Parts: sequence; C-alpha cells; structure tokens
Amino acid sequence: MMPYPAVARAAMEGLDGSLIRTIFAESAGVPDVIPLWFGEPDVVTPDFIREAAKQGLDAGRTFYNSNFGIDELRAAITTYQAGLGRKARFDGVCVTASGVNAIMLACQALLDPGDRVVLPEPFWPNLGGIPRVLGAKVATVKLRLQDAAWTIDLEELLAALTPGTRMVMLNAPANPTGWMLSRADQEVLLAHCRRLGIWILADDVYERVVFDGRAAPTFLDIAEADDRLVSINSFSKSWAMTGWRLGWINAPATLMTALGKISEFNTSCTPPFVQLAGIAALQQGEPFIAGTMSRYRAMRDLACARLGAIPGVSIPVPGGAMYSFFAVEGCTDSLALARSLLHGAHVGLAPGRAFGEAGEGCMRLCFAVAEDRLEAACERIAHHLDRPGGR
Repeated sequence: MMPYPAVARAAMEGLDGSLIRTIFAESAGVPDVIPLWFGEPDVVTPDFIREAAKQGLDAGRTFYNSNFGIDELRAAITTYQAGLGRKARFDGVCVTASGVNAIMLACQALLDPGDRVVLPEPFWPNLGGIPRVLGAKVATVKLRLQDAAWTIDLEELLAALTPGTRMVMLNAPANPTGWMLSRADQEVLLAHCRRLGIWILADDVYERVVFDGRAAPTFLDIAEADDRLVSINSFSKSWAMTGWRLGWINAPATLMTALGKISEFNTSCTPPFVQLAGIAALQQGEPFIAGTMSRYRAMRDLACARLGAIPGVSIPVPGGAMYSFFAVEGCTDSLALARSLLHGAHVGLAPGRAFGEAGEGCMRLCFAVAEDRLEAACERIAHHLDRPGGR
C-alpha cells in the first residue's frame, strides 16, 4: 500500500463540478430534447470568419507565435476597441485561448492562496471556480430580483470591498441574470478600488450583447493606463465563435510580462489561423452583430412574454446577455426541477443553483435559438409547470 493516497489537492476535492454539465450529460437517450442549457447561439459561425481561417491554413499559418498573439490581431483588437470609444493600447493586449483562459491567466498572475476575492452572485460558475482552484477565498454579494429586475445594492458591494481585498470580479452584462452596471456605478467602484488598491477583473464578454445602445459601458472607458484593471473579452458570444476558443485580455503594462510568462506555461500561444478568423470577425462583423441583436431582442421578448404568463413565474427583462433567469414559485431544488423538465418536458435548462446559492429557485434559459424552437420550449415548460407535481 502506498504511503500517500493518489488524490488531487484539497482545493480540487472541495470544488463542485458544473451542474449545467450534469444536466447535459443526463440528456443522453432523452429524445427530442430542446437544449437551452449552454450559453451559445444555435447558428454556425459566419462564412467570412470561417473563410479567413481556411485561408490561414492554406497559407501555412500553423506555427508557434508570440505568447501575446500575432501582431495583426492585437492591432485589430486595438482598432476595434478604439472604435467603441475604449482606451485600448496595442502593448496592453494579450490574445488568449478563450475568455475563460483569459480569466485563468489573469487570476494566476494576480492571486495567491488565501487572497480575498469578491463576486456578485448569481455568477457564471467558472468565475467563482477559478479563484478557488488557485486557493483564493471567494466572498459574494447577492443580486436580488425586485421590481422586475436583477439589481445589486451598491453600498453593500462597496462595504464588501474591504481593505486587504485583492480582487473584485464584475461580469456585466451578466451571465446568468443580464444584470447591467451603469457608468455612474462603475465610476464609484473604480474610485473605491483605487483608494484601497483592489484589482478589478471586468468580464466584458457580453459587452456587445445589449438591448440598448451599441455596447455596454465598461471600465475601459474611464480607467487610466496604470489602474488595477483587467478586462476580459471573447469572440464566443458576439460573433458566434464558441467552439473556436479565442479571447483577449486588456491589462496595464505592469502586468504584461507576467501574462506572457503564464501564457507560455498554459497554452504557449493561440493557433495563428484561429487568430486570423478573429481579425475577420472584428473587421467585418458589425452587420452580423446588428442582425444578431435584432434576433435576440425578439427572442428575449418572446421568452419573457410566454414564461411570464405562467402562474408563479417571475421573469425580469434582461438588459443584456442571452439569458432569461426566472424564478419559479415553490421551487426549492432547481437541480431537481431541471431534471424534471428534462425528462418530463424534454427541455434542457440550467438549474439556478449552478450559479450560487442566490440562484436557487431559479432556472436559466438561453434564448439565442430559432423562434420555432423557443416557442416549442416555452410551451413545453408551461405545460409541465402547470401539471400536478411539475414543480
């Protein structure tokens, strides 16, 4: 018998797996499931983006490149962000192998075991999981569903950002709630974090998935070059590129050397032909985004109207992102309800508990799907919840 058991370290033993993946795995063998559990559109990446990757492959763009990404993409990101009014610098851009990889790299660069991280809840599970993998301690401030909207008490959030806090993670527009941060709130938070030396990790992945205006306000609009701000972005949502695994980081110059080193130890670099697809997305993708948001607005309104008509369902209208995160009266076990909907209604939703304790009693539906599929899913959900024992 070996003197030491062959097990993972303690931080991994206490880490929960994804309940969204749990429902996905349990769908095997269930016929005619309408899958609305993952956060991705149901359309294939546009032709002009795929063609750019093909041309890159044909041109032999298959070799190692800089830890920070190819210069052409870093320049395209800088130009794209400047067009949105962002303060972006070429030497502050690091290309990554997805948005979640960007978050991991930033946290590896900034967090030590025992560091305190503050995060609004409900939250995308990976945001809470990554600091815990690294041994940091996560404290949450709850969003509340009131007056038909998900909101946060700004004073409560500020009170949680105490001296000694290392980082606050802010995902807005938010997954799963669609919660937005106003420019005024961003200014207050930035000033507070400046005073206390707290890093802001801004998850801006949904900045273009907004229903009022061209883009959501971001800390990049107001931050100075030396502020403790890391902005995370991704090609997944805005350009229908979830499977491509391509993202980027905006960071101050003082952090870039560390990001380059950590990128080397993670993925070394992102495939160059994939990066060429990213350039095409940035330079040619505005009509696609406009069309996408027109479709999402219609699907958001459809989901809110259909589900909001179900007795006992409270469903706010999100200001951004691609989800309806709705509360079901009497639901105390959202995982059980997700299983019931999967097997009884053949609709795949994400259980609210997957997004933290504040999400319990809620369900997340991704409405980035075709109208007929969404109509059918809402009809099935309504029928299921209306029958005895359906909740």
